[in-house]
Formats: sequence, C-alpha cells, structure tokens
Amino acid sequence: MTYSLVDIGINLTDSAFAADLPQVIAAGRDAGVHTLILTGTDLKHSRRALQLCKTHGDGLFCTAGVHPHYAKEWNEQHAAALRELARDPHVVAIGETGLDFNRNLSPPDVQRSVFEQQLQIAADTGLPLFLHERDALDDQINLLRRFRNRVAGGVAHCFTGTAEALHAYLALDLYIGITGWICDERRGLHLRELVRDIPLNRLLLETDGPYLLPRDLKPKPKSRRNEPRYLPHITDAVAACIGMPAQELADITTANARALFKLA
Repeated sequence: MTYSLVDIGINLTDSAFAADLPQVIAAGRDAGVHTLILTGTDLKHSRRALQLCKTHGDGLFCTAGVHPHYAKEWNEQHAAALRELARDPHVVAIGETGLDFNRNLSPPDVQRSVFEQQLQIAADTGLPLFLHERDALDDQINLLRRFRNRVAGGVAHCFTGTAEALHAYLALDLYIGITGWICDERRGLHLRELVRDIPLNRLLLETDGPYLLPRDLKPKPKSRRNEPRYLPHITDAVAACIGMPAQELADITTANARALFKLA
C-alpha cells in the first residue's frame, strides 16, 4: 500500500543526514512521504533548513524558530532574523518554540521571554506554531492562551504527554503531532490509548528523525537513525490504535497538514 504522507517534523539539518541526504529524501518519496517539513531549532539550523528546501526540490518546507534549549543564545538580532526568514514561502511555521523545564538548558525566565517573543512573531506573520514542551505545561498553556486568538493555530509537536496535556492543547484548538513513540512498548503504551481522544481533524504524523526510530520495525534496521521512509509504519501503528483503515488515516492527516501549514 502506498500512501501520500506529510512528515511534519524531520530534523534534516542534523549531522546524521549529512552523508546521504539526497538518498534519504528519495527513499522517503519512494515510500509515499512526498512532503517534508524540516525543523528549525535555532537560527543557524533554521537558515540551513531553508537552504535545503531550495536545494532539494518540490515538497520541502521548513519551520524557523529557537528551541527552548537554545533560548539563552537569543539576542536582539534574532527577532529580526526570524521575521526575515518567515517572509520566504518555504517557511510554514514559527518554531520549534516553547518551554522545556525538564533539562533547563536555558533558564526558565529566559525561555519564557523568548517563547513570548516568538509568539508575537507568529501573531505578526500569520504563521502557525511548531511547539515543544516538557515539564512546563502550565506556563506553556498560560502563554498560549494569551496569544491564541492572534495566532493561526499550531501543533504540539512530538506529543508524548499526559491526558491533561492533550486536552489542554485540544481546548486551544491546536493539532497534535504523533511520532514513533507510539511504537515503543516501554514508554508509548499510554499514547496508544490517548490517541483515540484526538479528533481526526486535529491529528498529524511525524518521524522527528533522526530521533525516535520505531522500536517495532521488522526487520530491525541496522542503523538507529529514523527517517521519513518509516512514516508509513507509524501511520499503520496509529491507525491500528484508533481502529480505522490506514489509507483513510493517511488521507486525513495529509489534509490536516496541508490545512495547518497552508501547503500548496
């Protein structure tokens, strides 16, 4: 079965893809993953993601933003640089942005300030949000509530959280991005239940490669690198959890991605 899928979160600027990036993109297309949204995690990688979009042909788009881990690097030039990136039609979201109080690689107060500035950029540019959050739900939701009526939606990317977190994001009419975490029998079992609570018109699929290789792939790949060609496997797993034909789920999630990110 061949789907037509959108991988809404793939870190193609990661060094894990440096040696064979054209082959990775081609293998994804051969597997039915015709559209990739490359994740910008800081200013350097956002610029690199945009460059890759322009180099590697149709079907590549990207986000532009500063991940909370790198919020401490923010300076007065960042806002202007992100606004400039956002003018390019390949840039379809502001992010990866949000809060991460699990590792606190940047101080929480700095994270909040940088997140708020990126929320304002999203409001001003009309682009949706590509959101990260870990152990910071209350603060994240409070800031999102302040801006929600000014931003064009967004997605809680790589969602692995609780029922409380899921319903908090859904209450803000945001999308939920599901990865191969759902294929992990050690950590993802709760997601197999929670995914049924996600309205079909709010569900998106992603690999988050090179991370989160589905653990139940057979035969097991020699490399632990996750990549777009494995998105159909994630699609099958999610479809099984919610009890619907995988082809139908593929069509729905592709339509959702095109709607949120205004893909041509």
